[in-house]
Amino acid sequence: MRQINKKICNLKCTVSEPNILNKENLYLVVFCHGYGAPGNDLVSVGEYLCQNDSSISENICFIFPEGPLSLDNVGLLGARAWWEIDFSALPRPIDGIDPRDLSKDIPKGMPLASNMLMDLVNQIMLDYGVSSNRIILGGFSQGSMITTDVALKMDQPPGGLIVMSGTLVCEEVWRKLAQNKEVMKIFQSHGRSDPLLSFNAAERLKELFVEAGFDQKFFPFDGFHEIPEEVLFHTSEFIKEYSNKKIILL
Repeated sequence: MRQINKKICNLKCTVSEPNILNKENLYLVVFCHGYGAPGNDLVSVGEYLCQNDSSISENICFIFPEGPLSLDNVGLLGARAWWEIDFSALPRPIDGIDPRDLSKDIPKGMPLASNMLMDLVNQIMLDYGVSSNRIILGGFSQGSMITTDVALKMDQPPGGLIVMSGTLVCEEVWRKLAQNKEVMKIFQSHGRSDPLLSFNAAERLKELFVEAGFDQKFFPFDGFHEIPEEVLFHTSEFIKEYSNKKIILL
């Protein structure tokens, strides 16, 4: 794999391309980092997947966009976000129970960030000459929320969606979009002891996907707000399902 730092539309990206681009088998995977992480936070995930399977390293191009907001002003030097979070306004969990239901929220700044990521997706389809079913969107935490939003809003669904430790927001909008969407293949994971985004909320998101008739796999694990090795294994298996398909050119 070769790494390239470039701007796609208005987002800085790290791009990891196969050494030889074979367009007959090429698939694009877009991974978006979570709140407070550096823009290249998930590059190591792509490297791990490539090191453990040659079909991924030979056929998958990974694109890691950097969230548009810098968090330097709140003391998190080098950290990025897709939209701001006012932690002072969030009630504190009591006895491990999160009293706040985020499902009705449309976070301020999320629509703008979603539009920026949508522009990126449309551009890479043109740049690499692939259709939407040759793209997998995915992310961790806040990054999985924005990729879910974009996947549901795309005219034609992506080839897959990976939701790592995400949660249900924009429920009314997402539910309506999901009911009118073609079948989408989804891999979702979440820690049962996640202290930041509750496991119950993740299950509600899973139920939304199931009710929409999506081809969905939900993988709970005994852990926290993280990406453990077993999640990486299932992510690899999810991506490999596409690695040998013939490409559909635009």
